[in-house]
Amino acid sequence: MTGSSPARERLVVAIAALASTVAFLDGTIVNVALPAIERDLGGGLTVQQWTVDAYLLTLGSLILVAGSVSDAYGRVLVLRIGLIGFGIASLGVGLAPDPLVLIIARALQGAAGAFLVPSSLALITSQIPHERQARAIGLWTALTTSAMLAGPVLGGVFVDYLSWRWAFLINVLPIAITLWLLARFDSRDHRQPDAGVDILAAVLCAAGLGGVVFALVEQPTLGWQHPGVWASLLIGLALLVVFILRQRTARHPILPLSLLRIRTFWTGNLATLFVYAALTLNGFVVGVYLQQGAGLSATLAGLASLPTTVLLIAMSPSMGALSARWGARGFMTVGPLVMAGGALLLLAVADPFDYWWQVLPGMVVLGVGLGITVSPLTAAILGSVATERSGIASAVNNAVARIAGLLSVALVGTIVGGALDLDGFHRAAIATAVLLVAGAVVSFAGVRDLPQAPATDRLDA
Repeated sequence: MTGSSPARERLVVAIAALASTVAFLDGTIVNVALPAIERDLGGGLTVQQWTVDAYLLTLGSLILVAGSVSDAYGRVLVLRIGLIGFGIASLGVGLAPDPLVLIIARALQGAAGAFLVPSSLALITSQIPHERQARAIGLWTALTTSAMLAGPVLGGVFVDYLSWRWAFLINVLPIAITLWLLARFDSRDHRQPDAGVDILAAVLCAAGLGGVVFALVEQPTLGWQHPGVWASLLIGLALLVVFILRQRTARHPILPLSLLRIRTFWTGNLATLFVYAALTLNGFVVGVYLQQGAGLSATLAGLASLPTTVLLIAMSPSMGALSARWGARGFMTVGPLVMAGGALLLLAVADPFDYWWQVLPGMVVLGVGLGITVSPLTAAILGSVATERSGIASAVNNAVARIAGLLSVALVGTIVGGALDLDGFHRAAIATAVLLVAGAVVSFAGVRDLPQAPATDRLDA
């Protein structure tokens, strides 16, 4: 195929959507598989935390540099390498004989996944004419969001009727299809000769986050006085400081510090940190407790999150349009407060357990608040920077969301008091609400609804 025919554009979108779906599906499928993994491999809550955090650690720390790698070496090549790496890592997870192999394979999955989403979107923007990119990205969004919707349910079905291992082994099928489609794609890679990759910065970021997360995950078991805990925390924080200092002088920074002078950009990302920390904490706790505490099957536990995701998909387009007309600040303030109300409704969970009266109302309210929040939040952050910097702005926001989830899961043991029983579930619901209120306060105090001015005028330090 040559030129820009409709068939070729459909092929581009199919490749991009399938490649991204692999990473999105795996990120949502894991929570319902955690109890089965713990039963099979042991390790308790700590192994469950590391199963999630090993993936988020490498995903969140490497996604910033992924765009530079894609520019330097070509989208198709990087996409192909990411797919092969993700497939091999998925086999490692599905065949893991013990927790250590599982956690290492999950980290490799996250590293490969970090290169799939940026390369997929870059493929669309580089191969489809500008006037048709919006429609292509909209289709990509619809397809990848459907993967988020299906993930927990598919994971539950695999766990209940086959094995938790199949929830990861199944990744080989979409990866094989995507690689086959890539083989039919006859375009040459577009590379930027002046693009650079700051490998040292990526290592500093990953190692720094790893040290902090290790300390937070292991602290409830080992205690702060243990040398492995406090030393990991101090070394991790020191490496993160060095990472920030390097960004001031690096020729190709993966986190341009000039973006942090834009008020709506940095406050929007701070709100993202609180909101997505709350969402990841809630998803982890609900997925595990409904099985281990309430006794639901993995399939039913996966279905429990369905109302939230359906409401997000249904509401996002209209909320995005309304925020464009009225400004994002009000939506970014009200939305998290509504979500906080949904989280507090989960305090109704008690013994005997009843999903319809104790869980469903909270999940519905949470979904309404999420639908109000997500599109305006993304639009405010990306709209606060010049158009030519929207790629790095999106990567930073994506990384913040992943790192937020990484830190909240690392703190699960501390939040729930070491055991995810009914009391621990209630403590997690309160912590979720507090994080969401913090996101609302930051949005109200920091976000400014800017007029539709030229992008170069959108700097309000």
